[in-house]
Amino acid sequence: MNAEADALAAAKDTANDAVRAAVKDADRKHVFHSWSAQELIDPLAVAGAEGSHFWDYQGNRYLDFSSALVYTNIGYQHPKVAAAIQEQAAKLCTVAPGFAVDVRSEAARLIAERTPGDLDKIFFTNAGAEAVENAVRMARLHTGRPKVLSAYRSYHGATSTAINLTGDARRFGNDTATAGVVHFWGPFAYRSPFYATTEAEECERALRHLEDTIVFEGPQSIAAIILETVGGAPGVLVHPAGYLPGVRALCDRYGIVFVLDEIMVGFGRTGKWFASEHWGVTPDLLCFAKGVTSGYVPLGGVAISAAIAETFARRPYPGGLTYSGHVLACAAAVATINVMEEEGIVEQSARTGAELLGPGLRALAERHPSVGEVRGLGTFWALELVRDAATREPLIPYNASGADNAPMAEFGAALKKGGLWPLLAGNRIHVAPPCNISPEDVAKGLAILDEALSVADAHTA
Repeated sequence: MNAEADALAAAKDTANDAVRAAVKDADRKHVFHSWSAQELIDPLAVAGAEGSHFWDYQGNRYLDFSSALVYTNIGYQHPKVAAAIQEQAAKLCTVAPGFAVDVRSEAARLIAERTPGDLDKIFFTNAGAEAVENAVRMARLHTGRPKVLSAYRSYHGATSTAINLTGDARRFGNDTATAGVVHFWGPFAYRSPFYATTEAEECERALRHLEDTIVFEGPQSIAAIILETVGGAPGVLVHPAGYLPGVRALCDRYGIVFVLDEIMVGFGRTGKWFASEHWGVTPDLLCFAKGVTSGYVPLGGVAISAAIAETFARRPYPGGLTYSGHVLACAAAVATINVMEEEGIVEQSARTGAELLGPGLRALAERHPSVGEVRGLGTFWALELVRDAATREPLIPYNASGADNAPMAEFGAALKKGGLWPLLAGNRIHVAPPCNISPEDVAKGLAILDEALSVADAHTA
């Protein structure tokens, strides 16, 4: 009997290996991957996923501490959302964006109910970068001004305007220097560009720097200031208490449109429906995507204030997309929002951050000299890894690659060997599991992270 079972298992392994090989071969021949030198990558062939895990064809199971690209807020394969997509497909797969459709209207209503203030009009896009593109277009048309200010430590997407607004190194190969973008330094107390010694001092100096930038660029030329409500790709940068209200006040003073990019942090990621709730701030335009459908079907959009919506009440808005408000995506959004409400996932994200991830990650920092700082909210955290805690020298240089990136590559390999799939960015690991991750899986992930950090510790002074 055991011999028969072993033979069946071996046959299954052989079949899985054949499927894996075919998937990898087709990927290598035909798929062009983003942000990559195509011949230097070896993508994992994923066989399936459920909840907080995915697995490959060899049976290796990974706890996903990246939520794909920070968007599977309700985990993989939630049955209610999958069923809603199937039901919508059977009823109506697609229709042009100019029609009024029940599921599109319902998605817009549910989103508008959760956005702050009077952001009651929803313009749908296919993803986050398009949301940023259209928000900037709206701001420029509303004000009649050309310039947009954005932070150096930022990421807003990879389309033309969005990548120029982006401050991080991914901008370098795309920057035209003609996009009407001016960058400024936002607050980051751990690596203060203002030589501040306290959070309050960092906030005050950052706001003064921003106002100086506005004045010297000419307020009459500035259409918008765009900020990530919590800096995502730059390292889960949580703004000091008074900063976002201070930016709101500067925008009001100079007639500038305030745009918040909530693409990564909306829909429960920080323990609120939208991260702006933490500071009681209402922007003029709010960009969203990712978690609105948990990534099951691509969808993004811009939530629009009454004043900006009025600009286009009798003046055509010169923008649109073939798939704006695609009905399958809207069905996924309706189901996702309802699931998050019914299952208390936003509240669960807040508890997980306050009671499990926050304390757990801070405990790791006390044990590991490679952890310079822990920061985050809800199910969105980062560990800043350093060579020297006293000098705060990063574990690897900025925009490192090849041999310079070896310490982070070794650390990432150790995490994967332990069964945890990480999200590494520069000298940081971002900890962003699904918002409904179980306490047991949090504990498991922290244990794997604890062991793997010894690899990073080996590179400390």
